Amino acid sequence: MSLLHQASLPFGLRSGSNFTPAHSLKPLLDGISELQVPGPEAVWAIGEVDLGQSVRLLRFYLDNEDYWLQVLMNGAVPGDIVLFGYHSAVPVHDQAHLQRLTGSVPKAGMPIFEHEGSLYSRQWGREAGLAEWVALCEAVTSPEARYRIQHRSMLYARDTGLPGRREFLLLSVEEDEHGALTYTTSLGITLFPTDFHVT
Repeated sequence: MSLLHQASLPFGLRSGSNFTPAHSLKPLLDGISELQVPGPEAVWAIGEVDLGQSVRLLRFYLDNEDYWLQVLMNGAVPGDIVLFGYHSAVPVHDQAHLQRLTGSVPKAGMPIFEHEGSLYSRQWGREAGLAEWVALCEAVTSPEARYRIQHRSMLYARDTGLPGRREFLLLSVEEDEHGALTYTTSLGITLFPTDFHVT
């Protein structure tokens, strides 16, 4: 798996490295985003989603399990960076329970989705109505194990009013290798390379 080659990882990020947000980030986002900026955290696990044509998502899961940093890679070139924080994670009991979670009004997958009083626009799918959730396979490596997670996800975003920064809402049904399902809601914010440093 390409994650084992440290040279393919951006910004010096790797398992065991320390991710430290810039001191200016928290006051910048106060009142703009619901995401709470974490303090310095070590990277624990790394996930990779192969999107094809040398494009992949790298996800750096922090010791604080509520946070992960996502970097879109085009070959060896890093692109969009988003810091995500889990808003909720609900174990799914059965298909009826899953339908209640994902089929609430407004339906997840519609062009506009409301969350905590904010409106987000769907980023995936061009349908005028309900769009299909996107299937993704993530390979995760930690110091203790390697495993895969199957995702069915839908991504939303809204403008924050800050230049170049959007707030993201990622809805995902995650299935582990044992077949256990979890419905997660994550909030994310655009980062620039100057917003953090890695040691």
